[in-house]
Amino acid sequence: MVLAAAGSLRSVAAAGADQRTGDPCTIVIFGAGGDLTKRKLLPALVNLRAYGLLPKDFAIIGVARKGLDDGAFRAQLTEDMAEFATSPVDATVWADFQKRIHYCEGDLADAATYQRLAASIEKAGTANATRDNVLFYLATPPAVFAEVVEQLGASGLTRSKKGWRRVVVEKPFGRDLDSARELNTRLQRVLDEKQIFRIDHYLGKETVQNLLVFRLANGIFEPIWDRRYIENVQITVAEELGVEDRGGYYESAGVLRDMIQNHLFQLMTLVTMEPPSSLEAEAVRNEKVKVLESIKPMDPEEILHATVRGQYGEGFVKGEKVPGYRSEAKVSPKSTTETFAALKLGIDNWRWAGVPFYLRSGKRLAKRDSRIVINFRKPPLHLFKQAGLEAVSSNRLILQVQPDEGIRLHFKAKVPGPSIQVKTVQLAFDYDEFGERGAATGYERLLYDVMVGDSTLFHREDMVEAAWRIATPIVDLWASLPPRDFPNYAAGSWGPQAASELLERDGRHWIVDE
Repeated sequence: MVLAAAGSLRSVAAAGADQRTGDPCTIVIFGAGGDLTKRKLLPALVNLRAYGLLPKDFAIIGVARKGLDDGAFRAQLTEDMAEFATSPVDATVWADFQKRIHYCEGDLADAATYQRLAASIEKAGTANATRDNVLFYLATPPAVFAEVVEQLGASGLTRSKKGWRRVVVEKPFGRDLDSARELNTRLQRVLDEKQIFRIDHYLGKETVQNLLVFRLANGIFEPIWDRRYIENVQITVAEELGVEDRGGYYESAGVLRDMIQNHLFQLMTLVTMEPPSSLEAEAVRNEKVKVLESIKPMDPEEILHATVRGQYGEGFVKGEKVPGYRSEAKVSPKSTTETFAALKLGIDNWRWAGVPFYLRSGKRLAKRDSRIVINFRKPPLHLFKQAGLEAVSSNRLILQVQPDEGIRLHFKAKVPGPSIQVKTVQLAFDYDEFGERGAATGYERLLYDVMVGDSTLFHREDMVEAAWRIATPIVDLWASLPPRDFPNYAAGSWGPQAASELLERDGRHWIVDE
C-alpha cells in the first residue's frame, strides 16, 4: 500500500487494511491560475491517481478571471505539469485527466460567475458520474475567503440533497484573534463546521503524521513523555529561501503569522497532546485544543523577555550573494516586517508544567531544516566524577521533518580502551527505509482526506482561535514597538544574536547538526 507510512492516523491504525479510493467528486479550484494549482494541487491529484486513491469518477473545474476556454486551460496545465510534476506522468493518465478538466471564467465578486459555475458543475458531474459531490478549494488571497463562500451560499452551491459539499480554506485563517473570529462567523453562516476544512500543508508531511504513532505505539517512549524525563523541547522550521515573489503578501504577514501561529503551534500540539480516546478526528482535535488552551497569553513584559524578532539583511547562501529583505520586490525599503521569530512558551498542565518550549522560524537562514528536538533530563553523574566526567550533554531525540525525513536518538557510550571516555552515538531511522515512496507535494494526503471526509489533520474553529489567543498579544506589542535594529541578521546565518541569547539565559543552545 503506497501510502501506508503516510496515512491518516486512522488508516495507520488499520494495520495494513486496504484504503478505499476517495469519493467520486468534482474538484472546483478558485484561483486556478495561481502557483498553488500548478505547483501543488494538480501534481498531487495526479500522484493520488498513481497511488490508486483518486476516484475513477472525478472532474476538475478551474475558476479564474483570465479569459480562457477549456482547451486553452488544458494546454496551460499540460505545460505546467511538464515543469512541476513530481514524477513522470503516463501519457494515457494525462489524456484521461485532460478530458476531465474544465474552465469557468469570471470575477469572484460577481454573482454571474457562480451561475456559470453551477452550470459547469452540473454538466461535469453528469458527464463524469460524480454523484453531486463537490470539493471547493479556495486557492485565493485570504481577503476573499469569506466573500467566495458567501457567494457559493447565495447561489445554492453549498447544499445538495444527493451528495456532499466541502470547502477547503488555505491559511492564514485571519490576521489576529478578532479577524479569525469574524472569518469563522462568516463561514459558519453559510457552512456547517463539518463542511469546512482549514488546511495546513505542513500536517501532510510524513514525520508530522507519524508523531502520535511514534509517541503512543512505542512502549519505550510513551512512559517517559512528560516533565519528569524531558527537560526542554525545541522546534525549528528554517528556510534558505527569501520571500522571492511573495513580498507583497509577506509585508502584511510576517513569519509569526505565516509560520509560527499555525505550523509550529500545530507541531507543538502533536508533541504534547494527551492520548486521545480514539483516533477519530474529533477526539484527536479535542486534545490538541486542550494544549493550546493551556498556554497562557504573555503580558507585555513577558513578551519582551521571551520573544525575539529579526529581519534578514544581505548575505551569502550557498556561496552566492543574496539581497536583504528590504531590497526584495514589493517590499518597503523601510519595512519593519519580521522574517525571523523565536519564542519561549510554557504549557501550564500536569504533563508539561515547567518544561520550556523553544520555537523558531525564519527565512534566509543557514540551511533548510525542520526538526523537533526532545532534550531529556541529565542523570546524576556522581558515579563518573572520578573519571573526570563533571558534565555530559543530555540524551536527545531528533524528529527530522525536512528535508530528509527521519528519527535520530542520541545517547552515550564508552569509547573502547582502558580509561572511561564517553562519546555521543546515535541510532538512526530514515523514511527511505520503507522503500521507494515516490516524490510528493505534501498535499496528497490532505486532498484525499477531504474526499473521504476525514478532518483529523485539519484545523477546527476553536483550534484556530486558541492559537490566535497566544499569538495576538505578541503581534500587537510588536506593532506598537517598531524595531530599531532591522536588518539584524545576515542572510545565510542562523538568525539574530538575540535568538541565541534567549536560550543562553537558560544555560542552553539551539540544536543543529552535530
